[in-house]
Amino acid sequence: MISALAPVSIDSSRIRTEIQSLQPQLSDWRRRLHQQPELGFQEHLTAALIQKKLQDWGIEHQTSIAGTGIVALLPGQAPGPVLAIRADMDALPIQEENPVPYRSQHPGRMHACGHDGHTAIALGTAYYLSRHPELFTGQVKIIFQPAEEGPGGAKPMIEAGVLRQPDVDAIIGLHLWNNLPLGSIGLREGALMAAVEGFELTLQGKGGHGAMPHQTVDSILVGAQIVSALQAIVARNLDPLQAGVVTVGKFQAGHTHNVIADSAQLSGTVRYFDPALAGFFQRQMEQIIGGICQSHGATYSLDYRAFYPPVINHREVVNLVRSVAETVIETPAGIVPNCQTMGGEDMSFFLQAVPGCYFFLGSANLNKGLTYPHHHPRFDFDETALGVGVELFVRCVERFCSSSQ
Repeated sequence: MISALAPVSIDSSRIRTEIQSLQPQLSDWRRRLHQQPELGFQEHLTAALIQKKLQDWGIEHQTSIAGTGIVALLPGQAPGPVLAIRADMDALPIQEENPVPYRSQHPGRMHACGHDGHTAIALGTAYYLSRHPELFTGQVKIIFQPAEEGPGGAKPMIEAGVLRQPDVDAIIGLHLWNNLPLGSIGLREGALMAAVEGFELTLQGKGGHGAMPHQTVDSILVGAQIVSALQAIVARNLDPLQAGVVTVGKFQAGHTHNVIADSAQLSGTVRYFDPALAGFFQRQMEQIIGGICQSHGATYSLDYRAFYPPVINHREVVNLVRSVAETVIETPAGIVPNCQTMGGEDMSFFLQAVPGCYFFLGSANLNKGLTYPHHHPRFDFDETALGVGVELFVRCVERFCSSSQ
């Protein structure tokens, strides 16, 4: 059992001072990664940089897991439990607009979500723990994961066995978060982030002259009614105490002003927190689309896909992280309880496999203009958060291992 009240036996001020001295290196690693952003399962330069650092530091590691993934293994001073730390590596297909010297050198690709920072924090944690095995018993696995932004690297890494040999007892991870100020964290027990599902819908009607609609089956009319009716899934079919989102993000049909379109394409996303809702939205959507199409004489093809389940944190590991954060986070912003977002994350697959906690680390700084949201072409964050992230991870390792004995 994990006890949040277990004593910390290591001089915490020493840990902080030593990690703060790593800040220039953390920023340098992050900026080098930022300049070479790579999309999911294409993180070859990123993996090469990580591998080189681990080799230089003499850290045991495996490469080419699920393509470009890497797992580092750090032993403590004696046998004991195994804690995993997960960091994602991939970037986004976005053209960077930041006028900074470390801006992306890869056109149309950008670290616009902070994964370069996650990787730098994980590297810093690996380096520090390799130099201080006296801090912990047991072992620490650091998982560098590809393709979080899509199509998802967590599940193939799990299938490749990263949680085995040795078996992982618990896992933690963080997401730099520009929705929170520097010097704060957001965490909660239960659902932190939403399930991610998506759909592609093709409607087939009958085209014709815009002045003779009685001779046609108007796919735009059918699609418009479907868009409106889909909102009733949340408004009139979902318990008001449950959260859910159905968004139609694309609606394409027609070619000119006086021709009724014979077909239309719609696509969108579905989000929810409650795992019990798996399958619910797809069933409702099939009924609504089928009924509207039948009433108009149209046909349809629906491709509905469940991508990531919700990110569900476990109480004992959340309590452990909170107990560490209470000693690390010293700003008035502090710990933000019940922090949630309808954004999704494939960290959820790790949390389905073993107990764990995923949390948000505040990284925005209004005074420096570092407030652009994630996935924005001007996204950037205060790099001071990197050292805070390393300290949180290191002290979670020390606390977890001492409390699991």
